[in-house]
Amino acid sequence: RLGKNCSRPNPDRCTILFMTNRTYKTGPRREQLSLLPPRVEDYVAQDNPVRAIEAYVCALDLEKLGFRHAGGGTGAGQPSYHPADLLKAYLYGYLNRVRSSRRLEQEAQRNLELMWLLKGLTPGYRTIANFRRDNWSALKATNREFVLLLRELELLGGKLVAIDGAFFHGDASKASIKTKKRLAEQLACIDRDIEEYGKALASNDASEEAHSSGDGDGGSANGNGGRVADKLAALMARRAKAQADLDRLEDGGETQLSTTDADARLLSKRGHVLAGYNVQIAVDDKHKLIVASEVVNDGNDTGQLYEVAKAAKEALGAETLQAIADTGYYNGTTLKECEEGGIVAYVPPPKRTGGLEEQGRFTHEAFSYDAEADAYRCPAGALLRPMNGVKISPAGRQDVRYVSLKSVCKACHLREQCLGQKSDKRTIYRWQHEEVIDRHRERMKEASELMRQRSCLVEHPFGTLKCRAGYRHFLVRGFAKVRGEWSLMALCYNLARVLNILGFDGFVAFFANRVARSAILRVLCAVVPAIGPAIVSIRGFSAKLGQKPAIIRFRFSIAA
Repeated sequence: RLGKNCSRPNPDRCTILFMTNRTYKTGPRREQLSLLPPRVEDYVAQDNPVRAIEAYVCALDLEKLGFRHAGGGTGAGQPSYHPADLLKAYLYGYLNRVRSSRRLEQEAQRNLELMWLLKGLTPGYRTIANFRRDNWSALKATNREFVLLLRELELLGGKLVAIDGAFFHGDASKASIKTKKRLAEQLACIDRDIEEYGKALASNDASEEAHSSGDGDGGSANGNGGRVADKLAALMARRAKAQADLDRLEDGGETQLSTTDADARLLSKRGHVLAGYNVQIAVDDKHKLIVASEVVNDGNDTGQLYEVAKAAKEALGAETLQAIADTGYYNGTTLKECEEGGIVAYVPPPKRTGGLEEQGRFTHEAFSYDAEADAYRCPAGALLRPMNGVKISPAGRQDVRYVSLKSVCKACHLREQCLGQKSDKRTIYRWQHEEVIDRHRERMKEASELMRQRSCLVEHPFGTLKCRAGYRHFLVRGFAKVRGEWSLMALCYNLARVLNILGFDGFVAFFANRVARSAILRVLCAVVPAIGPAIVSIRGFSAKLGQKPAIIRFRFSIAA
């Protein structure tokens, strides 16, 4: 039903009624005049989180962090945007699921919060994108400094971290990454096509000769021959390129090669394959804050534990640190590095029995090591002695071989539970640093309560980043830029967490206090050099008068 005095449907002037006779809310007419607040300051409320971004960025020393153009203008030409404004734009965008430079350009022109934050500036998408591309090292430094601020705020426990990794899509497709197997298959396919086109070209040549010797027209044969020759030349060019890629892989010792993102790799987990990077993080147990992180392109977590735990230990400034991780990180060499580096690692060992349990046979754990005799004792009480020679793995791991006596095993009543059908003696391999594994095994017996915290701690950041913030892929390419963007992601996660923990007022007050302290220190640094000569002259004048030199002391205190 149309509204009163309405000749035709017009959503700006009419109210539509349904059978229930209920009206819907209607907005003002589009022709009606309205005014925004007279001041940009009135665009956002006093407790709007965007003001927290302003307070945080104003407290940063951007020149010290390494941001480009932070020290002043660029000289001739149009003035550049201040890096503080572009950093604010990125922090606002990543906190609000707006990561694209083109989207940020649009938001700067229509979003009142971003208008307030940038003071009405509207940088173009190229300027925004270039800032992220050119300041990747400064973004990493900013993330590291924020972790130091977390220590200053006493938001870190500093005793226990949980470590885990997750795959993130890179700015490359799976088809753009080539492996040796894929290149070999491609070369074989191209060779088959070349052979077929070669036969077709020979057939066209024969047909052309037949036409030239007779009265027929050879134009059609010449045309087909030309097309076949062109396709054959294109195939030869494709083959040369594929062969060059295969040679690069073999010469560089790599297993994969990406034509789009040189550092992206095919990563596989539980049957799912993606082209991207493996992000490793260490999460503090007090407030689930990320204290250390690294981006690698290795799909295996086995060798990542020590480097991430070491970075977390340095960031926390701890003498010793407990680190918990899942079974994928279990590695004897890594556990040894952690032990030597003051890191107490807790990693559940995987079940690597080689099918012995399914066969009802004794596993390695059933044999006890006698350190005094340097021998293993089997379940029946017999000894396995070390043999000459050491087994060295491709990675450099050295294992000593311990072997039982054939005569003892032949008469043993547990033979069927120990030996295979074709074996007449039992062999056990012991790593040269097996005592590290033994200590770790004893430690894990009492770590059940500790291990229950692992998933609660480290899965929280990844779940928040991927599901709430939408961080599932990188927008840049190459290790350097990807690590810079990840630093921005981790910084925004920690920033949002701290804002929730401290509250808006506490967060803003802390950074406002830092700005005040920095201003006082700058004044003192400027004043003290001028006061020094005055102190010297006062002391000289006092000495001439035979009086005690005056001692002038300046005392000041800065509230934390």
